[in-house]
Amino acid sequence: MSTITIAACESQPIVVEGLRRSLEGTKDLQFVGAVATAKAALELVDQHKPSVCLIDKAFGNKAVFQLITDMKEHSPKTEPILWAAEISEIESFRALQVGSRGILKKTLPVATILDCLRTVARGNIWIENSISDQFVGFINRRNTPHLTAREEEIVALVTRGMKNKQIADTLCITTGTVKVHLMHIFEKTGVKDRFELAMYGQRMDAGSIDLPENQALAAGFKG
Repeated sequence: MSTITIAACESQPIVVEGLRRSLEGTKDLQFVGAVATAKAALELVDQHKPSVCLIDKAFGNKAVFQLITDMKEHSPKTEPILWAAEISEIESFRALQVGSRGILKKTLPVATILDCLRTVARGNIWIENSISDQFVGFINRRNTPHLTAREEEIVALVTRGMKNKQIADTLCITTGTVKVHLMHIFEKTGVKDRFELAMYGQRMDAGSIDLPENQALAAGFKG
């Protein structure tokens, strides 16, 4: 079992200590450190290249969104998660746009927080149900488009967190073909990027679309 390393940019020592103790009780999650400034956070990810970094929204939206962007440049394999006591639809949406792979409330049970860390470390997007529900209006404002069977399959795989190469391998097509399909899907659905498409897929229950047997098997190994 590979170890998932966790860092945090968090200003409250009591929160950091609670996170540290929660991670110590697991076999697969390792706490590598916490800092209280954006500059220190970039130094931390440069040094440890953690699998996941939790970023406290309390630093202010502008600073947090810039930190998420900078972090992806400093350590592309580190997945940022925005976490907060409360977060609005607009804040969640913007965080996903700039590169956050998860939106997490600090008030959730420890087991749910750990599940989020594992899910994001595997390369998937994680949005807690109550936050996801905030996007209902956003999705409902779009007309339901007519997607081809292949486009529906691609939406399903994007919703499961797959990259273009993984989708191409799963569907036995080229990455160029995947890009063309995605361009058509973006035009039909009105979404602007993969994060919006994943949210669209979640609301449309795209993850439940049945794939042909060999494709479903590949998705299981690559998801």
